[in-house]
Formats: sequence, C-alpha cells, structure tokens
Amino acid sequence: MYKVDLNSDLGESFGAYTIGLDEQVIQHVSSANVACGYHAGDPLVMDKTVAAAKAAGVAVGAHPGYPDLMGFGRRNMVCSPKEVKAYIQYQLGALMAFTAAHGVKLQHCKPHGSLYNMAGKDMDLAMAIAEGIYSVDKDVILLGLAGSKMLEAGKQVGLRVASEVFADRAYQADGSLVPRSKPGAVIHDKDKAIARTIRMVTEGKVTAITGEEVSIDAHSICVHGDNPSAVEFVKNIRAKLEAEGVTIAPIADIV
Repeated sequence: MYKVDLNSDLGESFGAYTIGLDEQVIQHVSSANVACGYHAGDPLVMDKTVAAAKAAGVAVGAHPGYPDLMGFGRRNMVCSPKEVKAYIQYQLGALMAFTAAHGVKLQHCKPHGSLYNMAGKDMDLAMAIAEGIYSVDKDVILLGLAGSKMLEAGKQVGLRVASEVFADRAYQADGSLVPRSKPGAVIHDKDKAIARTIRMVTEGKVTAITGEEVSIDAHSICVHGDNPSAVEFVKNIRAKLEAEGVTIAPIADIV
C-alpha cells in the first residue's frame, strides 16, 4: 500500500491583501505550510490559517523564509548561518504561539522560496536550518526537496526528514528542479503532471527533462492552489492518486 502527503503553502495573505485560495485548497490537502510573517502572513492570518487547518483535520507546518516581505521571499539574500538559524527559531516561535493557542501540534517545517532553494545546495545554510528547528523542537519534521542538502543536514542533526516532490515542475538529471527561467521548467499539461506524480509515488522514478531516469523518494507532494485551475488540479491529483490505491496522509504518518 502506497502512502503520500499532499502539502500546500497557505496563509500567505498579508494585511488588506489576499493571496491564494486557502479555503478551497485546505479541503484537499493533508498538510499545510503556514507562512510565518517574514515573506508573507501576519498574526491575524496565521491565527486564521491554523484554526482552518485544525477544523479541516489538516496537519500544520511552518513555512519560514528570508526577511523579504517586499520580494515575497523569492530574492536571494546574503545571510550568515548564524542569522539563518535565528530566523528559523524566530519564525517557528511565532507560529507555535498560534498552534499552542489552538491545541495543535506543529508537524513540520518547510523553508520557503529562495531560502529553500539555496539551502538545497548549500550545506552551511542547510545545517543552520536543521539546527534551528532542532533547538526549538526536535520532533518537528524537516520537509525539503528530495535528494537535497537540506535533508542530509536534517539527518545529521537528528531530525526526521521528509522528501518533497513537485507535481508540475520538471527535473534535471541530478534530481534538482529545472530553474523557472528555463523553457519547460513548469509542466502545464495537467494529465502529464498527474501521471508523473503517480509514477514518483508508486515507482520512485521521474524522467528528467534531458531524458534520464532519476530515482526519487516521494513522501510529500507540493500542490499549488493560488488560482481556480490550480484548485481543480489539487482535487484531480488527489482523486487520481486514491484511484491508484494511494492513501493520502499527513507527513507524520509516513516518515
């Protein structure tokens, strides 16, 4: 029996601005990555998102990023490992205030945007993230790109780690994602994306953009739901996975 988590980045609204279709998406995922105020999210949004996840029976994870509200955390920043560790501790602490208030256990931590991408290849940054999580709560699972330095660092520190795959992104031969700046980086054919995802879960394989077969662990699938067609995709991918005999479950039930 195959088992996989479906995660989505939620709680990314800020102040008077609404980003994403959280209310629709949360009905179809098993884990939510909640923005912690640095790249997106504010106290009211964090509180509302944790409450919504609890009501839907969805596990809550932290989604910390660089202190880059203007750039939505997507700009590379030059920060020391000491700074990054403190950023992680600070943002986990902020979200854990709301999980405690709602009687919810923080399940995982998935870094956001540029921090996620940089730490996937930079061991010093990856260790800073892992150490930051461990120092706050050693039971929190580190969710990172399959095969990345981040998962390696998490294991070294003593955290449980979960491998994340992307339904609608193309892969390179080394298992990393094709940069969005390159042609073919995003898969727009939904049926093709779903078929690739089912294969990653059931066979542990994905075909790279250059044709090579790449081995991959798929504990959690990232699904984006920031527009109506994406919400429909989230619904479809869950239905197709379940039709293939795959059980959808939160990360803590998988690793």
